[in-house]
Formats: sequence, C-alpha cells, structure tokens
Amino acid sequence: MSVRATRLQRPSWRDSRLIVGIVLVLLATALGAKAVASADDRVPRYAAATTLKPGDRLDAGTIVRVDVLLDDSVAAYLSAQTPPPADSFVLREVRAGELVPVSAVGSRSDVSLQPVTVRVDGDSVAGLISGSVVDVWVSPRDPESAQERYLGAALGLHAVAVAWIPTDQGSFGVSTSSSAVTLLVPAADVQKLIAAQDARSRLTLVPVPGSLHGRGS
Repeated sequence: MSVRATRLQRPSWRDSRLIVGIVLVLLATALGAKAVASADDRVPRYAAATTLKPGDRLDAGTIVRVDVLLDDSVAAYLSAQTPPPADSFVLREVRAGELVPVSAVGSRSDVSLQPVTVRVDGDSVAGLISGSVVDVWVSPRDPESAQERYLGAALGLHAVAVAWIPTDQGSFGVSTSSSAVTLLVPAADVQKLIAAQDARSRLTLVPVPGSLHGRGS
C-alpha cells in the first residue's frame, strides 16, 4: 500500500498567521528601539538623600545620583557627571528625594540663614515639625514686676523655618512651659533674636497660614 506524498505549500501573504507574526516582529522592534532611545535620553543629576537645610554641606552622605529624562528644565539641577564642587553648601531647603537646584548651592559665604536655638513658649510648638514656617512674637519681660510677667507682644521675625524641634513635647501631649527649638534665621536678624533671649523675653511661635506641616505639604 503506497502513501501519497503531500506537497508542502509556501504560506500565502493572505495567511492570517503570517500577517500576525510579521506585525508582532515589527512591534517588538519598534518598542526595543524606543526603549534604547529613552535610555539614551537619561542624564545623571543629584537628589537630596535627606531633607537639606540651609548651611548643610553637600557630600556623599547628603546627596545621591539619579538618572532623569532629558528635557528643557534638567539644566537647572545639579549635574552628577562630576562630584559637587568642594566646600559646597545648601542655600535653601531641599526636601528628601527632590533634585538639587543649581541655584540652591553655593559657598559658605553665600549662606544667608543661620541655625539659632532658642527657648520658646512650650504651647506654641504643638503641631509644628521640622520645616514648618513660623512668625516669632516677642513679649518683653515687665521690668517693674518681681514676678514672671510680660508686656505686650510684638512681631520679632516673620516667616522663618523650623530646623529642629524636640520629638518629646511632654507626656500625653501636654507641653512643658518652654521648649528648645532651632530656627533658620537671616544672618542680619541673629543678633536681635539672641538679644531678646538674653533679656528673658518670652518667644512665641505662630505658624504662617498653610505651612503648619512644613514647606511643600
């Protein structure tokens, strides 16, 4: 009994399987080319490893390298193709994870804010965190009273940032009578704030509207 040989036929251009296969190959090629092109468009920039405050030094512990897509705005951020310049300092706050703007970096002499630790009214720190922006109100001590009495309050500093605040503000949320807080103060106002502290004035922090939980929140 003989077996009839079957002639193999070439697939026709009308064969749907052939068409689908060609489309898949072309699609994979296009996606691969796009991925390569996108990778080529990424450039290295520095981002803040932790929240950076004015006066912080830029070094391996404070910044990390990230690769970002190239666009018109990327030139405004610090390039990571080379190490940051020696003795570079932060001029304004940069939050953790944010790219470091070139304009936020300078020399030590460019730093216009200085950290100053003062004791303030304990109740006024409730709800504040590092990065909150506050007004500092100064109540001079009454010189004619032997007791702890104060005269009317006046605005001492406007819109200064809280650099550090104690995490323990008293048991069960009850504040102590005073609390040590570090503020970022313009260099020209440092002497005025220290003088108020030395005169035993009462310092009260009042949050600037919209900034109770820090910048950018």
